[in-house]
Amino acid sequence: MSVTRPKQLTAFAVALVCALLVSTTAYAQDAKKEHAFKGVVQKVDAKTKSLTVDGENVPGWMMAMTMTYTPDKEDIFKTVKAGDQITATVKDGDTKTLYDVKIVPPKK
Repeated sequence: MSVTRPKQLTAFAVALVCALLVSTTAYAQDAKKEHAFKGVVQKVDAKTKSLTVDGENVPGWMMAMTMTYTPDKEDIFKTVKAGDQITATVKDGDTKTLYDVKIVPPKK
């Protein structure tokens, strides 16, 4: 029994659509919603590469509280100090990492 060309194309098209649906679903599950984070650094621990931050309420992510976080980039330890106001990005499902940490210049 031989498979005709149209049936081969149909089978290929169905397989391609299924593969695209699976990859799109996997990507959507990996993509986490991002939130803007603001807080004041309470402690800098370069040894453990962590910051203790008194964070403001982030609606849909976490209420205001002081926690220890790990910044995604270690270069922040060259400039950040206790008392600095910072901004960062946080992601759903990840309560330990601060992404793209920036020090907010003091108001004059």
